[in-house]
Amino acid sequence: MGAEAEHPQQPPSSLRPAREAAAAPAVLGLQLSALIDHVARVDWSLLDRVPGDRGGSQQVSIDELNHILKEVNAHILPSRNDLTPITTIAGGSVANTIRGLSAGFGISTGIIGACGDDDQALLFVNNMSFSGVDLTRLRAKNGHTAQCVCLVDASGNRTMRPCLSSAVKMQANEFRKEDFKGSKWLVVRYAQQNMEQIFEAIRIAKQEGLSVSLDLASFEMVRDSRPKLINLLETGNIDLCFANEDEARELIGGGLTSDPEDALAFLGKYCKWAVVTLASKGCMAKHGKQVVQVPAIGESSAVDTTGAGDLFASGFLYGLVKGLPLEECCKVGACSGGSVTRALGGEVRPENWQWMYKQMNARGLLLPELKN
Repeated sequence: MGAEAEHPQQPPSSLRPAREAAAAPAVLGLQLSALIDHVARVDWSLLDRVPGDRGGSQQVSIDELNHILKEVNAHILPSRNDLTPITTIAGGSVANTIRGLSAGFGISTGIIGACGDDDQALLFVNNMSFSGVDLTRLRAKNGHTAQCVCLVDASGNRTMRPCLSSAVKMQANEFRKEDFKGSKWLVVRYAQQNMEQIFEAIRIAKQEGLSVSLDLASFEMVRDSRPKLINLLETGNIDLCFANEDEARELIGGGLTSDPEDALAFLGKYCKWAVVTLASKGCMAKHGKQVVQVPAIGESSAVDTTGAGDLFASGFLYGLVKGLPLEECCKVGACSGGSVTRALGGEVRPENWQWMYKQMNARGLLLPELKN
């Protein structure tokens, strides 16, 4: 991409928190493009005029994104519980997961990717560094930072419209072994347009002894590029895979009548751990021959489901890092996934972390050791 010439050396200090030499983060997130989420609660009339399937994620151009943002102001729903009707924060599935691990669970995390040289980049960096995420692997480039409009209906369900085409992006030849060395996990989100970078990052990660977690992104992504996804799974390099119910249906091609247990068994053929999240019905997970099912927590009070799957992954990965049994990993995931649905956007508010700790304590789960 000719418009994204990389800044010399590392990003300037204004885009990077200073830090002394430290141990490698336990969990790394691969987010090739830093991204800003604009999250708004809107009425049905706007959703009816947005192209694509309601409830999914479909890319739009910068002109389409700006048009949607203008329309949002005319269709914002009245806030409830004194919540802000529109929220602008650092976003992206991977960013949500690693921010949750760092801020809520005290697990050291870092992000590998690129950001632009605009106001959105500064917002992304400030938000992630405030949450304790290591940004020394984030390259600053000349150009735009990615954005996404997250439209939330009155029931708390979200429709995503990301704009990535004009954003700066990390390329496959920019990965370095030292980016991965010493870490335990690499968190990846499936994206058909980024397969070269995904394969290269996973190749280096496996060389350096990392386990790899894969999120299936969206049912549209699975539907449109299922063969590529199967090829990735067949490499045997995916240790943990997360799919929601819609993604699971597309994965096995069974339509509305398909059983999520079939998708779980399918993923279990390729991955050490497989998880299918079932919204208000909780989740099911498989590790070897063990299969567990755990109910949802906090679903009845959902304000916005944006980030619920991402924060479920935070809790589940916390459990794996701490060596918890499969069922307890799921229960922690249910607690963290429920915590983010209590407010607008994919970031958990401090009072909702406290809600999560109470839920974990009530269930006898290992509480995080947080630094003051």
